Amino acid sequence: MNETIDTVIIGGGQAGLSVSACLTQLGRPHIVLERAAEIGSAWRHQRWDSFTLVTPNWMIQLPHGAYAGPDPNGFMQRDEVVAYLEQYVARLGLPVRTGCAVSAVDPQGGGFVVHTPTGDIASSNVVVATGSFQSPKLPACAHNVPEAIVQVHSSQYRNPQGLPPGAVLVVGSAQSGCQIAEELLESGRRVFLCVGTAGRLPRRYRGRDSMDWFHTVGGLDRTVDKLPSPKARFSGNPHLTGKNGGHTLNLHRLARDGVVLLGRLLDVQAGRVELAPDLKENLARVDKFEADTLKQFDDYIAAHGLDAPTEDVPHLQDGFGCDLITQLDLAEAGISAIVWATGFSYDYRFVRLPVFDDAGYPIQTRGATTYPGLYFVGLHWLHKAKSTLLLGVGEDAQAVADFIAGRAPIKPAV
Repeated sequence: MNETIDTVIIGGGQAGLSVSACLTQLGRPHIVLERAAEIGSAWRHQRWDSFTLVTPNWMIQLPHGAYAGPDPNGFMQRDEVVAYLEQYVARLGLPVRTGCAVSAVDPQGGGFVVHTPTGDIASSNVVVATGSFQSPKLPACAHNVPEAIVQVHSSQYRNPQGLPPGAVLVVGSAQSGCQIAEELLESGRRVFLCVGTAGRLPRRYRGRDSMDWFHTVGGLDRTVDKLPSPKARFSGNPHLTGKNGGHTLNLHRLARDGVVLLGRLLDVQAGRVELAPDLKENLARVDKFEADTLKQFDDYIAAHGLDAPTEDVPHLQDGFGCDLITQLDLAEAGISAIVWATGFSYDYRFVRLPVFDDAGYPIQTRGATTYPGLYFVGLHWLHKAKSTLLLGVGEDAQAVADFIAGRAPIKPAV
């Protein structure tokens, strides 16, 4: 064994850094292993140039690092988030080792051995903080797209100028897909957008940001046991944007402005896209999500006697007037590029312990697995709706740090 340390945290994003901050305050020896050469790699390299947070800055609540800047109701840009994380590490003196990828974690002697290219590390505890969104997810039919058409995942998209001239097909209408579609439209591109069922919220409602209301009514504190099924944790987030100070994204308005709305993409064959005839049903579900959520806000305001100005949100209908297209010839439509805003997949096979369900997802309670000393942080809906947000990841991190602090250090076998 090349090295021994009480706790190894795998992943140097906001989840891993939050656990590190908590352990530092508790005086518990540990190290953070980050495979990339720099802090904030996903923020640097998997976000487009104009990316901003969709949650207000005041919701940045990492442990011992809550936002204290001059614009609490604004929305940090990509590079500002990176700078915030760099300053967080420097100010708290977090022990981060960059450029250190973990190839495997094995049980050994009541503890663990963490395998890295530079040597093995024995530890009493391992915290896996690599998140749920590790690898871009593409449908199998992406292999059938003609070679002449450029394909990029939303994590690879940077700006309209990075795509070849011509129309663009965006597949996916959650936060990333809608924001990218809007940016492409504003750049003068003809845009086709495959619409799913991710909901919509107005940017502001009754004098406050909708995320502020959502937090106030308890929507972000919903626990995972309240979900209708385990799969529901991967549903697309409501489309919002913080660009240019933040504004409402609405599929109906995109249709009014020229975006061609389509149903879900089913397949690609011989240069033609096959589409489900579900556009209008999907639009209705998106509208219902907004209506139901705003009613929840209204009910809360009434029940608590809050002073909030009444507001009528526009009920646009433009999308329902769109032609129902079930086949689209890519060449005839002039489409030169496809942006796949189809989410991410996870892969925890490097953790060689029996703590996963049939889908390979970690089985845990508040981050703790049934294997003593093994924890997860940064999972989507790990414990609450806000578990992956800069607002909520700190709660899970503190819980895991407290678990670790309650364990007597063990000497792993060497």
